[in-house]
Amino acid sequence: MTPTELEKKFWKHLDDDRTVFLSCEGALPRPMYAAFDEEASPIWFFTNWETDLGDALRTGPKQGVMTFSSKGNDLWASVSGKLSVDKDRATLDRLWNPVVSAWYDGGKDDPKLLLVRYDATEAEIWEDTSTLVAGVKSLLGMNPQQDAAEEKKAHVRMNG
Repeated sequence: MTPTELEKKFWKHLDDDRTVFLSCEGALPRPMYAAFDEEASPIWFFTNWETDLGDALRTGPKQGVMTFSSKGNDLWASVSGKLSVDKDRATLDRLWNPVVSAWYDGGKDDPKLLLVRYDATEAEIWEDTSTLVAGVKSLLGMNPQQDAAEEKKAHVRMNG
């Protein structure tokens, strides 16, 4: 499988679930809802100025790490990039949805609301290599992961 094919699978799985763990210096990993357009970076997150993430971003942009596991646990990714505060109201309006609004009593004008932009730069993406063939190879005393692991892992440069 090519890196491009694995990246396409990553975006498809992320679109299906949209829940990731996000962290940066000063903010431990926390589950976040990912919003994005057309299977490409940037990715946006809604949070609160009073969270560790909001507090960390008060001093400016930070290098961030986003980790993801698909619903079926058959694809994983670790994504690096830059986190920054996004004050563009048009972007906030475009991305606002019922999932996000449930968290903010004051709606889009909640003074604690913070829109975070994540410009992804690179990722490691893995696809589960467990298959029936791997099981048969294992029974025959062969290493089922020897070839498969290399074919289903990719280092991807993202356009962030």
